[in-house]
Amino acid sequence: MTDPTPLLVLAAALWGAAAGAFLPRAAYRFSVPAGEEWRKACPEGHRIRGWIGRARCGECAPAQPYDGQGVLLPVVTALLCAALAAATGTRPEIGVWLLLAPVGVLLAVVDLRVQRLPDPLTLPFAAAALLLLGALSFVPEHTGDWPHAALGALALGGGYFVLFLINPAGMGFGDVKLSLGIGALLGWYGWPTVMLGTFAGFLLGALYGGALVVARKAGRKTAIPFGPFLIMGAFVGLLVGAYAA
Repeated sequence: MTDPTPLLVLAAALWGAAAGAFLPRAAYRFSVPAGEEWRKACPEGHRIRGWIGRARCGECAPAQPYDGQGVLLPVVTALLCAALAAATGTRPEIGVWLLLAPVGVLLAVVDLRVQRLPDPLTLPFAAAALLLLGALSFVPEHTGDWPHAALGALALGGGYFVLFLINPAGMGFGDVKLSLGIGALLGWYGWPTVMLGTFAGFLLGALYGGALVVARKAGRKTAIPFGPFLIMGAFVGLLVGAYAA
């Protein structure tokens, strides 16, 4: 029998590229410092309609892109989705990973730009992860466990909340909200995956911060966005968890 995984990987890459192509407008609108309203206009002041689509203003002459990630976002999203499909194969949870991967990319981009994780993204991300995995637990041939996913959300969310209380300057409350959804995804494959994904996130964040210090682009007390590393750690954990399941 022909292995369907290569076709699945190709379909996942195409899905990721298509979904990533619709992220630039949302990335531009959400990329504002904490406390400010979401962007409603292009740099020239023309109103932006909707949240999904290319970041290009039709009223500017000639039409100009107002966000420079028009190519990068589809490529990154396509690669992530293809890797997740290769690791998960035809097991039903791949549908959840592919639906949530573009949201993770969007969150990472916004946090890298303005060190902000918007509530309209983090909270629905957590709710969707729990609800989708809950529904998935009734589908045959799944390899995860929904109670572990729920407990993973509570454990990781609680852990990050404690870190936030200890050092609010080093851990934002947006990271706490994001960790709920990340904990649910990692928890699906069990506690070893939760620990691996969490460790990978902290390790990647520490390496990035250390590189900035060595390059003299940041000091030891310079705040860095942690959301992208939380998401990258989850990606590593899901890949390993899916391969091992």
